[in-house]
Amino acid sequence: MSAYLSGLEGADVEAVLKLFAPSAMVHSPLYGPKLATDFYPALFADTSSSRLTLLGVMEGNTKQGAGLISFWFHFDWKLPSGESAPFDVVDLAELSEDGRIAALRIVYDTVDVRPAFERETGSSWRSSVD
Repeated sequence: MSAYLSGLEGADVEAVLKLFAPSAMVHSPLYGPKLATDFYPALFADTSSSRLTLLGVMEGNTKQGAGLISFWFHFDWKLPSGESAPFDVVDLAELSEDGRIAALRIVYDTVDVRPAFERETGSSWRSSVD
């Protein structure tokens, strides 16, 4: 989890992707469901800087018995223009048998972030689905 947050804050695609299983999916409220290999390059292209503050961690298991780590953090996100789009988020990481992330579900309220994101990028997952 600390390696993930460090890679995320540093926009280090290689460091982040090493933590994921080969076909791992990321489920994001702004980007929709994407392969991790597609999600992180897109996210980092839409980021001029970020600062992350860890707020809490929980460990457990899914109903099927897979390892599950949940981490709550503040994401002080700056879009390419420098516009601030901060939010608090919980990432739910379902682990594969080898301990890498098999699926990541990102959970946060986008009511304040989505308008800024859509101004920067032209759309978001839900705006293109609706």
